[in-house]
Amino acid sequence: MNWYSFLAESQVNSIIYLSSFSFSCETVNSPYIYPYNVFAGKGENVLFFNTPVTILYGNNASGKSTMLNIMANKLQLAGQEYATSNQFGRVAYFSRFVDECSYTLGECEDGRTLRKLPEKSRYIKSEDILYEIKKIQQEQILCDGYIYEHVRRGMPREQREQFRNSRMAQQQLENLKFAQEKYSNGETTLQMLDDYIEPDALYLLDEPEVSLSPENQTALAEKLNQMARFLGCQFIISTHSPFMLGTLQARIYNLDTRELEEAEWTELGNVRYFYEFFERHREEFRG
Repeated sequence: MNWYSFLAESQVNSIIYLSSFSFSCETVNSPYIYPYNVFAGKGENVLFFNTPVTILYGNNASGKSTMLNIMANKLQLAGQEYATSNQFGRVAYFSRFVDECSYTLGECEDGRTLRKLPEKSRYIKSEDILYEIKKIQQEQILCDGYIYEHVRRGMPREQREQFRNSRMAQQQLENLKFAQEKYSNGETTLQMLDDYIEPDALYLLDEPEVSLSPENQTALAEKLNQMARFLGCQFIISTHSPFMLGTLQARIYNLDTRELEEAEWTELGNVRYFYEFFERHREEFRG
């Protein structure tokens, strides 16, 4: 959808669809069984969502993607992925863990508790974004394959570029693309979010900044801020990008701590690393 036109006519409409989520505190005998091993020693494991944007921050292997996927499974969101604990075990530990989780929904504008999440709500993973980018890249592969096929059939190589740019070749490529799976309308994650996100829904986003430059990461964060403020969207986002962390107007949970503590973005390890790195090279920027 083109949310820019919708935004121009919208009023501030911040709604909390998901109010809290409690992860299982149950234990199992083996310390290696997924996803119980991710939460071992993490305390109560309760997240509260009292702002339209919440960030799950953590370094690699901190469990932020696992947490989003468990939430997506419990909430039965589009995009959820089932995970198995081990190949030969008889117990479906992932399903059991999800069953042991609980959540509370937010309130309607009239103060009544919501009965269910909006149907448009979904879980969008970094892999989804990369897959869409891959489909865009396939357009070039399709073109190269089409030209190569004509070369293989005897077309002199010196005529290749002339044929590639011909009207007939372009028309044939359009026909081929029409027969392929539908390509994303966007060329970047920013455009893809226009296709994915609609007003008035909950979205779990797993590292949505993947493949974006720092400038576009900031632009993405600003766009999410506006969607949350004006379009009635609630976002729960996993990221460790300093540019996202510093731009999103969000409550931040630090998954690198034992008690899932709240933190300011300037306190986070990844952000401090960037800061200290550039501080060490300060004189080089003055040259």
